[in-house]
Amino acid sequence: MQRMSVRSAVLLVAALGFAQPAVAREPLQQRVEAALAEAGPGTRFGLVVTTADGRELVAVAPDDRFIPASNTKMFPTAATFASVAGLDQPDASGGAAVRLEQSGRGAPDVILTGHGDARLSSADDCTVDCLATLADAVAAKTRHVRDVVGDDSLFPDQRWSPGMSWNNIPSAYGTAISALTLDDNEVALRVMPGAAGGQPRVEQLPYYTVENRAVTVAAGKTELNVERLPGQRTMLLTGTIGAGAAPEVVRLGIDDPAHYAAWRLKALLEARGVKVSGDIRTRHRAFMPADDPKLRAGTPPVRPPQPEALTRLIPPPLIEDLTHTNKVSQNLHAELFLRRLGLIAGTGSIEDGEAVVRAMLEQAGVPRAGFDFSDGSGMSTYNRLAPRAVVTFLRWVAAQPWGAAWRATLPIAGVDGTLRNRFKGTALEGRLTAKTGSLNATNALSGYLTAKSGQTLTFSAFANDVPSDASALKAMDAALELVANEN
Repeated sequence: MQRMSVRSAVLLVAALGFAQPAVAREPLQQRVEAALAEAGPGTRFGLVVTTADGRELVAVAPDDRFIPASNTKMFPTAATFASVAGLDQPDASGGAAVRLEQSGRGAPDVILTGHGDARLSSADDCTVDCLATLADAVAAKTRHVRDVVGDDSLFPDQRWSPGMSWNNIPSAYGTAISALTLDDNEVALRVMPGAAGGQPRVEQLPYYTVENRAVTVAAGKTELNVERLPGQRTMLLTGTIGAGAAPEVVRLGIDDPAHYAAWRLKALLEARGVKVSGDIRTRHRAFMPADDPKLRAGTPPVRPPQPEALTRLIPPPLIEDLTHTNKVSQNLHAELFLRRLGLIAGTGSIEDGEAVVRAMLEQAGVPRAGFDFSDGSGMSTYNRLAPRAVVTFLRWVAAQPWGAAWRATLPIAGVDGTLRNRFKGTALEGRLTAKTGSLNATNALSGYLTAKSGQTLTFSAFANDVPSDASALKAMDAALELVANEN
């Protein structure tokens, strides 16, 4: 039998291979949709990914409107970059101040005034932006005061934004917003195990009264729950803590931050030997039609000049707080940025802050139908964003002189912030920079990624109506990895 030469065999194999039909790959759009479908039924996805020149690689429900959760924080922080000069300089306009005010009742009142600073601290180890510095100034001036007054009237009294769930109010996530902010408007409750079968021990500043019904268990995991009705200063502690467990810290929101700040200042004054013979009081400014740009006529009302202070703090540069806000998704700080934007447009109201954000988005060419906002943090379920609108905004930001600095405030995949544990071990670790978002039945992720080719892609991804027994994160991340690897 005649044997086939090696060369002939190679040619035959090549010919046969060439003759076989090639297996066509599905378009990227269909493969991305299939990856998203892995989340299961019920979840509603939106996703847009574009190249640097604006060419859309993927568009899933691009103009549908989604609850954006903490993706909302991108907008007041970017508007701050666009509107406020000297972000890398000490925040001279934001520091809290104290002054003495004669009331005709003998000893003067102490007035503690807030100016929208998010970082004022009463911690024992505080070194910068410290309430103790203000207490020292009062103690150096007088040894007897009457009332201690917390004044947060720089902003109208809008402690919670429209559309925020009331059940978040007792938690640190939903703490009240105020021009006078101290310790992130939180009180820490430290719970430590007691003897098995008995109550755990509780340590806290005595601003709240704790009804302790929790139990220390010999075996089992720690499951503590704190309940408090809005406006109440009594909380109920229930659940269990293991006998050998480490202390558990529960952070509680504050309903009247100006009152809490005055309460803490009173304690610091008394520790310095200053007699406080009066009460703790607050000064709020009710929200009026003049605080709403849609209702007021003419120019915004002029705020009266501030009386001379004994001393006023100068907090660190705002760029540090902008970075903190986006990296860890700090709700209170984002809300304060929105209200400080409101001072630019008028009275410091939510509505005035949103007017600044809308003006920025108009300049960026974002269609008005692509967004609606009711707050600055994303806690409101009234907020809406369309993926294509977000990508338009992000591409505009990238072209601004401050765009790179703002992008640096966002979390980095697998590295820091709210993305430190996502995309670990994937091609996007360290190559995706984006703002996260998480709320009831909602996930979001929008920002920039570096594709396999080295090109920068801009993207916005949303998942709404996620069933309670499902998760959209795995499908969302897989879709983005697929796009990155294909480009």
